[in-house]
Amino acid sequence: MTAAPIRRIAITSEGPTLVDPVDSRFGRAGGFVMVDLETMATTYVDNGSSQVLAQGAGIQAAENLAKVGAQVLLTGHVGPKAWAALQAADVKVVQGVENMTVGEAVTKFKAGLFAFSDAPSH
Repeated sequence: MTAAPIRRIAITSEGPTLVDPVDSRFGRAGGFVMVDLETMATTYVDNGSSQVLAQGAGIQAAENLAKVGAQVLLTGHVGPKAWAALQAADVKVVQGVENMTVGEAVTKFKAGLFAFSDAPSH
């Protein structure tokens, strides 16, 4: 059986648009730009509720992404607990996505320039 094609990706972002910078943090990112790779339509998922948590921000953010149907996450870094939550939700992760806009990250992902991570970053 083949895997379903990737259609919905989430990118940690400092703002709601494709021209905003990628936020290198996952759990405490400002939010996530969701991109439908077929239509390139975007929506924004605010992560404010996770930012204020003393701990567990990554787990909460992973749950939020699972609820909105993200199949892939592009971000800078994912810790061990958030990693486990993302794996449980069957969300593939690309780490090391930094110093670029959300739109640039999407373009590089579509071009196959990113590899999926196989472990948390720290």
